[in-house]
Amino acid sequence: MVWSARIRSDEQESEKLETDEQVSCCTECGSENIVSHSGDGERICDDCGLIIEEMMIDSGPEWRAFTHQEQQERSRVGAPITQSIHDKGLTTQIDWKDKDANGRSLSSKKRAQMNRLRKWQNRIRTNDTGERNLQFALSEIDRMASALGVPKGVREVTSVIYRRALREDLIRGRSIEGVATAALYAGCRQEGLPRSLEEIAVVSRVKKLKVSRAYRYLSRELGLELMPVDPRQYVPRFSSELDLPQEVVSKANEIIDATADPLLSGRGPSGFAAAAIYAAALLCNQKRTQSEVAEVAQVTEVTIRNRYREQIEMFDPQ
Repeated sequence: MVWSARIRSDEQESEKLETDEQVSCCTECGSENIVSHSGDGERICDDCGLIIEEMMIDSGPEWRAFTHQEQQERSRVGAPITQSIHDKGLTTQIDWKDKDANGRSLSSKKRAQMNRLRKWQNRIRTNDTGERNLQFALSEIDRMASALGVPKGVREVTSVIYRRALREDLIRGRSIEGVATAALYAGCRQEGLPRSLEEIAVVSRVKKLKVSRAYRYLSRELGLELMPVDPRQYVPRFSSELDLPQEVVSKANEIIDATADPLLSGRGPSGFAAAAIYAAALLCNQKRTQSEVAEVAQVTEVTIRNRYREQIEMFDPQ
């Protein structure tokens, strides 16, 4: 009896496997165009209408929502994991409002208790020097990224770079602010976001020379294979800040394409782009002074004059 029951069980299991293998195509017409209706719990052939499977398990929520606001109110999931917070956003956080779930104010005894819990919660979130280092560095990265208008994706990449540096013990003997600024510059370059070292150094609390040294050190030790910055990436932003038309943008890109190959080596890309914009504005009768362009690009007027002369000598407008 035991053997017969086991044989029947094996046969049922094999039949189930055969059925699971056949659900990828229709048994009636052989079509592979199978449509799933999760609301009805059925899989249907879109060609002949045969119901392939029914009574499927619905893995979605038990509630329904017809608007985005209803979906947000009824959803019970938390925020996604992020690298820009030292604990990745996984720990709980006690709200500073001294009110219960119904909005009523707490008693004085409960308020004192919540203050103690809040204090210990902050202490528990950073229980060693490494986490305190990471918390301070990520807050600095967030501050600088906000000042520069850096998007969230670049902040995530920057946080990963800094975490790698901390994990490989590259912070020892260097300032946290300097390494964090260098990681932000590396993140911007890795994601193709045009931010010069001068712009990042302005919002940082360390000097440009220290940031440059920290960046070279991180790039060498972490093996960051970063391509040279393309001057064309700076042209749209600089032109927008100078209120120049699209004609000047196109002409500046044309100047860069014609002169970058022999002239760009060893020169700063932001200054090279600024000089091309200055030259293009003159050619298009949209003159801007050298001081205006230099202020936007955060380079000196001497740099613009030198790059401008080199580009004009080589550029042939035909």
